[in-house]
Amino acid sequence: MSRACLGQTNIQVSPIGLGTVKFGRNTGLKYHTTFSLPSDAEIRKLLHVARDAGVNLLDTAPAYGLSEARLGKALKGERQHFVISTKAGEQFINDVSHFDFTEKAVIKSVENSLRALQTDYIDVLLIHSNGDDEKIIHEFNVFATLNQLKQAGKIRSFGMSTKTVAGGKLTVEQADVVMVTYHPLYTEEAVVLEYAAQLKKGVLIKKALGSGALSATDSLPFIFKQPAVSSVIIGTLNTDHLLEAVKIANKLLY
Repeated sequence: MSRACLGQTNIQVSPIGLGTVKFGRNTGLKYHTTFSLPSDAEIRKLLHVARDAGVNLLDTAPAYGLSEARLGKALKGERQHFVISTKAGEQFINDVSHFDFTEKAVIKSVENSLRALQTDYIDVLLIHSNGDDEKIIHEFNVFATLNQLKQAGKIRSFGMSTKTVAGGKLTVEQADVVMVTYHPLYTEEAVVLEYAAQLKKGVLIKKALGSGALSATDSLPFIFKQPAVSSVIIGTLNTDHLLEAVKIANKLLY
């Protein structure tokens, strides 16, 4: 796959990214089917298939259970081939989400992620919103905290995985990257994509297949009509599903 700049950053990302929630967590999710966590060998195989297909963006989070630690283990010797996006603000403990957006908590979360991922930098750091986007941005001043971490070289870019239009637009204004939900059954955040296109900011799409309600054939042509989209995150353990998404994206974009 060809690569494109993530907004105004110098980070080159593939149009399809691999979501890794299923690497480390299989409870409290909204998928239509249940699944078992993969073995280490299965994770390594999926990452090798992704790399060979040109997929270089991996999306994870502390709230994804063991995902960061398992990625760190699997990427030994391979880190330079991938762009890693992770998050801060949410922890998933004993099947319950806990949120903390204070400066101290965000910095600690990033330090923990660096250790878990066995890396000395994170390419994209997103605040993992609880839905109160505006409060997180205004009252906790999270982007100032992330900018400090960027200046320190611990992260290369930052933004938020938002849940509201207002929060999405604020993120576009104040950060490098916004992650939004967008697919044929949910278009409310199209205005955020349009705003990001105007300001030339990076856009990552989450829940692109409606947590399993849509096929890549149904959804990807619709999503890639939006010129702002930098990469669509596909959360799967199935190599065939990932390669199908890559094939569709290649046909649409090149």
